[in-house]
Amino acid sequence: MAKTKKVFISEIKRQMKSLGTYKKEYDRMIEIFAGMLHQYYVFEEQFAESGYKITELYTNKAGATNERKTPLYTAMESLRKDIATYSDRLCLNPKSFESITVEQQNKSKLAQVLSELS
Repeated sequence: MAKTKKVFISEIKRQMKSLGTYKKEYDRMIEIFAGMLHQYYVFEEQFAESGYKITELYTNKAGATNERKTPLYTAMESLRKDIATYSDRLCLNPKSFESITVEQQNKSKLAQVLSELS
């Protein structure tokens, strides 16, 4: 059974809540990200059905025949880049999550020093 966009949204929110990075104002960004994940999931199924066809022959207006990437594969490449960007913004990959935890640790040290000065 194919995952729906709503399933992706709930999974993303659950992951973010478990990491402590979820905020209500991220909901629109989460919806967009879930939509991209859903599209990629559907494209993967179509790609498998095509026999993982990466290129095809294409005849242009001048009558020349060339090999080009299939539109489906091109769309998947573009989605991969966008998915990586959104996962960074939502702190859903190790590198971006690490930067958040380091920031939080640094802030807590500063707060600790300031509280000692009071």
